[in-house]
Amino acid sequence: MTNAWELRKLGEIAKKIFNGGTPKTKVSEYWNGNIPWIQSSNLLIDNVQHIFIDKKITEKAIENSSAKLVPKNSIAIVTRVGIGKIVFIPYEYATSQDFISLSYLYLESQFTLYSLYRLMKIESRISQGTSIKGITKKDLLSKIIFVPNDIEEQQKIGSFFKHLDELITLHQRRAISSSKKRSNW
Repeated sequence: MTNAWELRKLGEIAKKIFNGGTPKTKVSEYWNGNIPWIQSSNLLIDNVQHIFIDKKITEKAIENSSAKLVPKNSIAIVTRVGIGKIVFIPYEYATSQDFISLSYLYLESQFTLYSLYRLMKIESRISQGTSIKGITKKDLLSKIIFVPNDIEEQQKIGSFFKHLDELITLHQRRAISSSKKRSNW
């Protein structure tokens, strides 16, 4: 008989793990390209599905700097200033050094995203009040999440939380819209 759920270290849930890097801002050939370049301020707190992109880098920046091209369908996790922010990104991108990205996931992506979101919320509370706000790559990858062995169960759980997130966003938009209408009366 096997256990229905098991403990997994984060370092074991992705085939590849990418560090971020920032191309030199003074080298104009590195900027205004077509590769989204993400920093912590581009992520919203408690919004794991959407991201605001305001900067893009070039292939030359990837080739000649510490920036790495992260494959699509990866999870970007802020590990320094802004710890606790996390997002699923369905396209190729690069990040600042404040991130670790998990790519080629062994687990269902939405289940993994929401499991990591919960873990990072706990980590952000722990890091508050300390002089250094962040978590090292080694510490992050040694963290453990509880995972169902059945991929269908992972899919159902991930889908449930994504749907719940969408409903919350919809209700927040309606509330904002209603309050704007009332203020116009």
